[in-house]
Parts: sequence; C-alpha cells; structure tokens
Amino acid sequence: MILSAPIYRLKRNARLLAREQRIPLHAALDKVAHAEGYASWSLLAARAAAPAASLSARLRPGNLVLLGARPGQGKTLLGLELAIEAMKAGRRACFFSLEYNERDVAERFRALGADPTRYAELFAFDGSDGICADHVVASLEDAPRGTLAVIDYLQLLDQKRTNPDLALQVATLKAFARTQGVTIVVLSQIHRAYDPSEKPFPDAADIRLPNPLDLALFDRMCFLNAGLIHFRESEPG
Repeated sequence: MILSAPIYRLKRNARLLAREQRIPLHAALDKVAHAEGYASWSLLAARAAAPAASLSARLRPGNLVLLGARPGQGKTLLGLELAIEAMKAGRRACFFSLEYNERDVAERFRALGADPTRYAELFAFDGSDGICADHVVASLEDAPRGTLAVIDYLQLLDQKRTNPDLALQVATLKAFARTQGVTIVVLSQIHRAYDPSEKPFPDAADIRLPNPLDLALFDRMCFLNAGLIHFRESEPG
C-alpha cells in the first residue's frame, strides 16, 4: 500500500493530532495508521522500514551503489536510514550533502526514531560547498573497512565547472570504495518525464544525466517508488 506522505511527516501529523485532541501519542499514531489503511502504527512502521532493511542487507564493503527516485519519494530519508542501520551494527557512517544542513539531518534522525547523540561517535556530516569525488575520498581516507558513505546527490557533483567530469568522479569513487572497503551510496535524481503509470519503477534510462556517464561503474542500482524499492545489478561495462 502507498503511504500518503513520508513516515516522518505522518509522525508529525500524529503529534499535532495528539495535541489537538488531547490524546496519548500512541493513540494518535494508531489513528494516523488507520487512515493509511493499517491496523496499527507498529504495522505501518514495519512496512515503512522494509526498503531500508532490504537494501542494507544487500550492501557489501567496496560497493558503489546508485539510489534513484523522483522528488518526494524519500530517497534522502532512505539514505539516512541506511546510515542508521550501519551505525546500529557498530559501523561508521558519513553523509555528504549540498542540500541538507546539520539541523535538517538531526531532525530527520529524530523523525526516524533515532537519537542523534547516541551515534555522535559514529556519524559524520559534511555539508561543505566543495563536495566532489576528491573531497569525499580525502574525507574518508582513514575510514575503517565497512564504513558507509551517502552522497546527496549525483547531479550536484556535476554543477561546478571546476570539478572533474562526472564520469571521472564516479570512477574515482568506485576505485576508492574497492580499495578502502567502504560502501558508497550515491543518491540520484530521476527525469521528470518518468511516468509511474507506465512502469512501476524508474530504471537506468530515467536517471537524469546532464553529461555522459557509464552507469556500469555502479555495482548495483536501486530505484525507489511509492515506498517500495527495486534492485538492479549493473551489467559489466
């Protein structure tokens, strides 16, 4: 079933409902879940967590992964969920973003039910203007094997003319991931022309690429739509 809004917005709606109706938060959460077609909030939450758990189980040290979705489908939130999953397992996680700031990330952590202070020793956020492949590599040069890095997002790496070509940057990330044993997940935009009524998930042809890029550089590609995720292994180049 498709949720009417991302999970963090539904939680916000429940908090507002609890204040307006002067009812316990758990009761408000269940009311929101009922409106979404679930018997309880716990069932809705389990359903919403499925993409993160499913994707996290497939990631391996050294992987370079593309995660694509249209705006509003929750790809950035899923990236943060992957970071939380890694830290729950005791691994480090890094989040590179030209869109979010530290406050945004802390708010999303709380919306996902994670206390940012709990992971202070394992999590690093980088929102500097100079994010590119070389910057990511320099930031992770001492990262232990198994570290998860999320880059938000692919197309922003290609915005500055002073940065290397996107193809070269992705090749740099791939080589570094394999050598260092870190997992790098790169979020990606999808063309506006993608129509979910024609196919349930975007695919490689729907990735918005201002400049040429060999998508076979990615070990796997994942596409998110309507709360579900589709996996596609990259074909050798």
